[in-house]
Amino acid sequence: MPLTDRIIDISECGADLSVRHSQLVISSSGAEITVPMAEISVIVISHPAVRISHAVLSGMCSSGGICVFCTEKHLPAGMLLPIEGNSVQAERFVKQAQSPLPTRKKVWKHIAREKILSQGRLLKKLTGDDKGLNFMADKVRAGDPSNLEAQAGRRYWKALFGNAFRRNPYAEDQNRLLNYGYAVLRAATARAICSSGLHPSIGLHHHNKYDPFCLADDLMEPFRPIVDEAAYQIAAEKGPTVALDKETKKTIIKSIVDKRFDAQGESRTLFDVMTRVTASLADVYLETRNNIFLPEF
Repeated sequence: MPLTDRIIDISECGADLSVRHSQLVISSSGAEITVPMAEISVIVISHPAVRISHAVLSGMCSSGGICVFCTEKHLPAGMLLPIEGNSVQAERFVKQAQSPLPTRKKVWKHIAREKILSQGRLLKKLTGDDKGLNFMADKVRAGDPSNLEAQAGRRYWKALFGNAFRRNPYAEDQNRLLNYGYAVLRAATARAICSSGLHPSIGLHHHNKYDPFCLADDLMEPFRPIVDEAAYQIAAEKGPTVALDKETKKTIIKSIVDKRFDAQGESRTLFDVMTRVTASLADVYLETRNNIFLPEF
């Protein structure tokens, strides 16, 4: 993976995080690991005995990185984002907040359709049958008033993990793998949103007043099957209650950072593609583009 796409997970043991000569220093059990701050995209912290210096937090924000703080169940509890992600973000915040409903509905149609198509492609790859999701995707209208995204999801989860499976963040099965992968994906999306001068809490479709990352939840939707495939492969090999240990997390992270997308004839990483997605949404808000860019994969 590109050096600037590094994801660091700290969950196996306690550690002290500090900065020395623009390097993140991770000290644990008498050993030290150093990583250039400029190369880090995301730090995921879920171990309760982690101490972080002010220099780490301010340094991550200055370099455009994201810190994700998780519960013991690896559910995201908080996220630290840069305040200044773009030199013209004040103008873009206004345009984003004032975006008319028909525009938001049009963009959400594109996102919902691509999510269903992505799910269908994964089912076709893993089971040989898309379970009619391609057909459902073609029926999505502006704003998805029929909620085909949710209907497709119910069909998708049963086909992927069996009839008994339910998407429940607190369940002790494949859901734990999904929780962790989605936390990383959400952080990568939020990072791209800030870099494009947009605000992650002003969503297109998600509007939960308790969710400060509604836009990240919107834009990551078509990319969720990347995590789903990793969870499927891990559960198929080791069972749904496999330990969410260092090796399992490494596999999930690798599936995210190793994924390549076709972006206008070029092979690009998730981090690069997500920046293009958010930049294209900014152009939609500024009325210089008709709809957002979403890659083929």
